Amino acid sequence: MRRTVFQAVMCCMAVLCTSAAWAKVEVQAGQHKTLGSILMAKVSEDIAAGDYEALLKGIKDHPGTYARKIVMLDSIGGSVTEAMKMGRLLRETGFDTLVPSSAVCQGSCVYLLAAGQRRTVRGHVGIHRPYYAGSDSVHSSSGAGAVKASQIAYFKQMQVPLELLELINTTPPQRMRVLSQTELKRYHLSVAGK
Repeated sequence: MRRTVFQAVMCCMAVLCTSAAWAKVEVQAGQHKTLGSILMAKVSEDIAAGDYEALLKGIKDHPGTYARKIVMLDSIGGSVTEAMKMGRLLRETGFDTLVPSSAVCQGSCVYLLAAGQRRTVRGHVGIHRPYYAGSDSVHSSSGAGAVKASQIAYFKQMQVPLELLELINTTPPQRMRVLSQTELKRYHLSVAGK
């Protein structure tokens, strides 16, 4: 079953890659011969203001019932606030998350990965303390308390251990810590869903 789902994802990814313009956020419906109707999304490049709206529009443009909803992640991170908004939308609409073998999910992309009902990592996941405007990280930001409270609430909602947030916030923003398979499992970032 896992191999069939992965093959379906790769088939849909090929369809997404043939688009004339490559956007940061794309959503398309597809058909798999055994699974049936699948809704595929892809988030790539920097996560920035407006990506939540693009994701919401893409989902609204494809109403209906799907056997699976999968978002492929290949992002170098970006806005933590935007990533959390997108993550909540992905969770509410029942998406699984996938980091393909040729992809990376780093920085704020981890918030999207955590949102999946099922989370599969074949590529690399990297974490670091976020950068914030006017400072180098959450620790020197004037709104640090509010940001951290928001992150804690988010990880609790996604059922991810808060130890991951501690690890994120103790990794300097100019460094990237790549999580091992053991760490991905420990922090519930590579797990089967309900």
